[in-house]
Amino acid sequence: MEQLTPLLDWIENSRHNFVLQVVGSVLCGAIVGIERQLRGKAIGIRTSILICLGTMTFIRMSIDMSEGVAIADPTRVLGQIVTGVGFLGAGVILAKGGAITGVTSAAVVWMLAAIGSTIGAGQPLEALSLSTFVVVILIGVRKLEKGFKRLAGGSDEPDTPSKEEREAF
Repeated sequence: MEQLTPLLDWIENSRHNFVLQVVGSVLCGAIVGIERQLRGKAIGIRTSILICLGTMTFIRMSIDMSEGVAIADPTRVLGQIVTGVGFLGAGVILAKGGAITGVTSAAVVWMLAAIGSTIGAGQPLEALSLSTFVVVILIGVRKLEKGFKRLAGGSDEPDTPSKEEREAF
């Protein structure tokens, strides 16, 4: 752990450096985006990076513009981002033949905005942790769904009762 101390100190001291925030946004967006791209989902690497980068920039601008201004409230920008990202996420939700798809992609959009906001607020390690957790959740739950077909909404069981089940009644 002592070996990581200089690195953590450097990150802490440079957490408001714009170039490092851009790099952090690209890295965190790519971490999530690669998983989505490999699954062939609507939100891929480029979109993920741009969502992280955009939200980081808006948060950073609101913080920078409110410094020294008594009546400024940078949290209002955060509230507007949450609303705007909700509309962006809604755009990836589709209804096909009674089935709704894209809800996970919409949730990923929301998390990407949260990650970008976290970086913009000067918390790069937290953003990296969030990115990692998002990918672990996406991959982990998918593996659970494969193991337990009922979690994925499907079942290998026939819709009609078996002969034994019919005879039991």
